[in-house]
Amino acid sequence: MERYIAALEISSSKIIGGVGRMTPAGKLDVLAIRQEQCSDCVRYGIVQNVEETFARISRVIASLEQDKAVLPNKISGVFIGLSGRSLHSIEANVELNLGEETVIGPDTVARLRTQAETRAIDSPLSVIDAVPRLFTVGNTKTTEPIGNLGSSIKATYDLIACRAQLKKNIERIDLGKRLDINTLGFIVTPLAAGNLIPSTEEKRRGCMLVDIGAETTSVIIYKDGSLRYFNTLPLGSRCITHDITSTGMFEENAETYKIQSGNAMPPETAANLRIHDIDTKEINRCIVGRAEEIAINILEQAKYAGIKDSDLPGGIILIGGGSLLNNLCELMQDISKLPARRGQLPASVETSGKSPDFNALEGISVLHTAATHSEAQCITAAQEQELPINSTTGGELPLSGGHRDDTRKGTERKPGRKRSKNKFSKWFGKIGDMLTPGDDEDDELS
Repeated sequence: MERYIAALEISSSKIIGGVGRMTPAGKLDVLAIRQEQCSDCVRYGIVQNVEETFARISRVIASLEQDKAVLPNKISGVFIGLSGRSLHSIEANVELNLGEETVIGPDTVARLRTQAETRAIDSPLSVIDAVPRLFTVGNTKTTEPIGNLGSSIKATYDLIACRAQLKKNIERIDLGKRLDINTLGFIVTPLAAGNLIPSTEEKRRGCMLVDIGAETTSVIIYKDGSLRYFNTLPLGSRCITHDITSTGMFEENAETYKIQSGNAMPPETAANLRIHDIDTKEINRCIVGRAEEIAINILEQAKYAGIKDSDLPGGIILIGGGSLLNNLCELMQDISKLPARRGQLPASVETSGKSPDFNALEGISVLHTAATHSEAQCITAAQEQELPINSTTGGELPLSGGHRDDTRKGTERKPGRKRSKNKFSKWFGKIGDMLTPGDDEDDELS
């Protein structure tokens, strides 16, 4: 049976909404994607202004519902992607003594997971997921413990933790009460991207997935097919924009220059040009210096994870709007001596003949994880209502409805479809210990 999935992804620069159809063959067909800027009401992934964020989400939902692939149906539930600078992983080792040799079943694994999730961590943090890395049943190591025989079982989990405010402030928007849309679950956006973008072979060999956003950069390291490390850095592409403004350029002009002419590597020959009466050599030094700083701090995460660069032959995969800076892949490759590429959608995701915006990859990743890890149906068919008989024709006119109203409360039916460092880099150093996981000094709603 076909299922329809809806998702929202809230980041520091934009809110992405998407609707997809999960086919009986197990492929996700992305039907509609919409975006709204939110940099003035969300900081570092954390909602700061509930009312403004609600207004942006409302516009995204309304626009999705007006898409020809969704009309006349209504969105009744969504999965929400979480991303923010306090998100990181904590390694947790747990074990159970079973007394006698027994077959490991789902209940035993569930007990082990609960034990991991309830481990004491820093009080400002809450655990929102537990990702299994490796199990040991008796003396046998495995990633699939169910069905194995043993008298004991051990496991290493990566607990995904963040400040409670990250999830709490989204819940305060109260989509259920205000839009009659149920929140069906929260999904960690970087992990969702990790489920979709790197190939199975890249994760087996060892690779690094890097999502460079406006205000944060998430780094995930995979080895032997499993998550090994996850951290979020308080650095993003907006840092480059702010550095350009130090030359005297207005922020909106700085953002435009960065997108259109910015280069992560210094040009071989520097032209003597002026933009807005500012020497482009000075602007380019700002861009190159900050790009190098971001790249170096990304690569430092492998050291924090206890992994050598040589342990990552799968290379570096870049996603996020910040990764679109010209020659950033080449810069990462030059510094790390590892292959680097931009991420792209796999063949398991279709886009109804349309090429998706690269900046929407995170939203599509959340949509994909929701579709493949749940049996939810997020779309309710609009109920046809009877109108008075038309005195001229004697017929009845169906009302499909284009507005959010009580029609969703009627009988549900299957939704229909219409058919090399430079001198300037010394101005910035490695930020080292300032990247302590969970350290978030921004004011938040309490």
